[in-house]
Amino acid sequence: MGVTAAMKVAVAGGTGIVGRHVVAAVRAAGHEPAVIARSTGADVASGAGLDDAIAGSQALVDVSNVATLSRAGAERFFRAATSNLIEAGARAGVSHFVVLSIVGCDRVDMGYYMGKRVQEAVALEGKLPVSILRATQFHEFPMQLLERAPGGPFIAVPRMRSQTVSAREVARALVDLAVGGPVGMAGDIAGPEVHEMADLVRLVLRARGSRRIAMRVRLPGAAGKGLASGGLLPAGDYRHGRQTFAEWLASTAG
Repeated sequence: MGVTAAMKVAVAGGTGIVGRHVVAAVRAAGHEPAVIARSTGADVASGAGLDDAIAGSQALVDVSNVATLSRAGAERFFRAATSNLIEAGARAGVSHFVVLSIVGCDRVDMGYYMGKRVQEAVALEGKLPVSILRATQFHEFPMQLLERAPGGPFIAVPRMRSQTVSAREVARALVDLAVGGPVGMAGDIAGPEVHEMADLVRLVLRARGSRRIAMRVRLPGAAGKGLASGGLLPAGDYRHGRQTFAEWLASTAG
C-alpha cells in the first residue's frame, strides 16, 4: 500500500477523544476519513451499519471504547466489536486493520485491561492484516478521573505511575501505521515524562481554581501493586511523544 496515493480510512470510534484526532490526521495526510460511530449510524458492538460505513476503505483504524471497569463487560465488548470490524472489513476488501491498545495491559490484571488483551488476541488471530499500537494514558485521563469522582472535598486517585501522552500524537502514529504495511505488534508510544497520577490531578485542580484535595489510594491486590510500581509504563524501545502534560494543560486552559 503506497503512502502517497490518496486512500479512504475508516475510523471506528471516530467521535471520541483520540478518534477525532485520528479523523483530523487522516485529512491532514491527504486521505479521506469515514467515521464509524453510533451517531453516524454504525455500531461496532452489534455490527449494525458497519458494511455501509467501511465500504470503499483501504484501511480501518479501531479506537472504539467502552466505559466499564468490569472484566466481563470489557471482554464482551472488545470481542464483539473487534470480530464485527474484522468481518465487515474483510467484506469491504480492507487490506490493513490498525488497533489502538494500552501499554501494560498484559501486565496489570484489571478488568478493562483484560478486555484489551482479548481485543489484541482477536485482532491478531483475525483474517485482516493487522498492526497494534499500545499507548499510555492520554493527557485527558486525569480530567476523566475528576469527572467520574463523587462530590466532596476529597478525591481518591489510584496510586498509579503513568507516562501520559498527547492524543493528537497517538493519532498521527496510528495514521502513519494505517497508510503503511501491517507489522503485527507495532510497539508502544508514551509521553516524555513519568508522573504519579495524583500529581496530575492536583495540577488540573489548580488550573481550575478548585480547592478539592486529591489523595493517593493504593488499590488492593496484584492489580494495585502493578499500577503503583509502574506496570503501565513502557518497557524497552518505544515511540516518544513530545508534548508534556504541563504544555497540554496550558493549551487546554488557554
